Amino acid sequence: MSQDARLDEERATQRRARLLGLNYVDTSQMAEKPLFKDVLTIPELRQQRIIPVSVTKGNILFGITTTTSQQTMQQTEQRFADNKVTFAIISETGFNDYMKLYDPPKAVVYQDIELNAAGSEDLIQQVSATLEQVRADDMLAYLVHQAHKLKASDIHIEHQKKFVRIRFRIDGVLHAIARLSQDKNRILISAIASGANVSTSADEAQQGHIAQHVRMADGGEVDVNLRVETVPTINGMDVVMRLFNMQQDMYQLDRLGLSEKERAVVDDIIAKPSGLVMVVGPTGSGKTTTLYSMLNSLNSEERKIITIEDPVEYQFEGITQISIKSQSANDQSFAEKLRAVLRLDPDIVMVGEIRDMETARTALQASLTGHLVLSTFHASSAAAALTRLMDIIGANPLFISAIRLVMAQRLVRKLDDTIKQEYQPSEAEKAQLQKIIDTLPEGIERPNLHEVTFYKPGKSEENPYGYRGQIALREQFLMSGEILQVLQGKNKASSTDEIEQAAINSGMLTMVQNGALAVCKGETTLEEVMRVIG
Repeated sequence: MSQDARLDEERATQRRARLLGLNYVDTSQMAEKPLFKDVLTIPELRQQRIIPVSVTKGNILFGITTTTSQQTMQQTEQRFADNKVTFAIISETGFNDYMKLYDPPKAVVYQDIELNAAGSEDLIQQVSATLEQVRADDMLAYLVHQAHKLKASDIHIEHQKKFVRIRFRIDGVLHAIARLSQDKNRILISAIASGANVSTSADEAQQGHIAQHVRMADGGEVDVNLRVETVPTINGMDVVMRLFNMQQDMYQLDRLGLSEKERAVVDDIIAKPSGLVMVVGPTGSGKTTTLYSMLNSLNSEERKIITIEDPVEYQFEGITQISIKSQSANDQSFAEKLRAVLRLDPDIVMVGEIRDMETARTALQASLTGHLVLSTFHASSAAAALTRLMDIIGANPLFISAIRLVMAQRLVRKLDDTIKQEYQPSEAEKAQLQKIIDTLPEGIERPNLHEVTFYKPGKSEENPYGYRGQIALREQFLMSGEILQVLQGKNKASSTDEIEQAAINSGMLTMVQNGALAVCKGETTLEEVMRVIG
């Protein structure tokens, strides 16, 4: 509190004392504040809002606040009847200052969460206790700090019948971190709702974004940058928060783990920036990271880049970013904004997501006029994305020729190289792998499973799960060769299987095939590939 604010409070307290006909003591002017711990207990001081300010032989002066009751004063006089008891009003801040001397606040210890304990009952109890004692406005920052430390992608807050469960998604898998009481959870949810500008009493799902810098009680500083999704459940409002890394240098093509062939395709697009590029996959598959890494590589003084996003997830120097909030799947905001953006003479445009026919048509028209248009699309595979896109816009040869690349991807956990263990797979596993390898296109070296060393997750005190980090399994769908013939066929609509087979015949590796090759290289396991891709 500033000196002026404290002075104003003391003057107001003094006026109140005059009205009540009581003495007044300005504790801010006291050079020393002696403590008389034998007079009243700390709970009594706090509950009764009364402080022994001066104790001499036969005399006790108690400081009281404007909220101290008459009953408390009468009971105090009776309790110390052998002494001359007097009362004087002190300010609320003066009372709080005394309480900090009588009952110093405990040092705040923010317990770090270790990966080797994630999901264990000991850790859950430990983190739960930490959350119960940290400052209310530090709860969210603490969770975000720990999630970043563990390289988690999401924080899940889930209402159960008797408690609230908090889980982190680490390398694509959820781990229980804490259980909160309903009272403490209300504080956390209020902080999230306030920061994300959402309502805690809404009857429908909501979206929001939190971007703030927090200085915690232990002196640590945390950047909180989250996409917030909420949904009402029978027990309360559940929240999922996606973490974003704001460091622009993290979004580089070299960090994407592209194979030599995949990188050559992307480099060709960057060298000749025109046409439509779509990255497809479910939520959490790294689509936005891939697009932003491409944008970062294209970002230069000679190019104008504009993005249209719902909402803006990462902020970059040199790129014009437009945030929109659409209220429904039929909302035309993306298409309308895209048409407006094209009048601003951009070289490259990123559309957060192609959702409807108008957006798809506008994006394709822009790509035909010399722009490079980047976007995401929800589909299970590159071939499925094309089938859906054709359903939306119809079989238009001109539009088909505008599509440069459709890239589907999934993230699978990577084996921890320091502890992974050799093992002999079963005949069923080998047969499953061999079946996939037999479908590899010509020109791709087929591993001999009799010569491959297979690995499974190991265990260590530091990492009991055996995985560390994630790798992307991709398939890149280029509009050339047999694919064009199939898509431009006029007799009938092409099925997803026909399109995928044409792509394979033209040299495309599917995500499953890439997964099988990653297993043979010892980077992941067949079980993990099947868990993610199926």
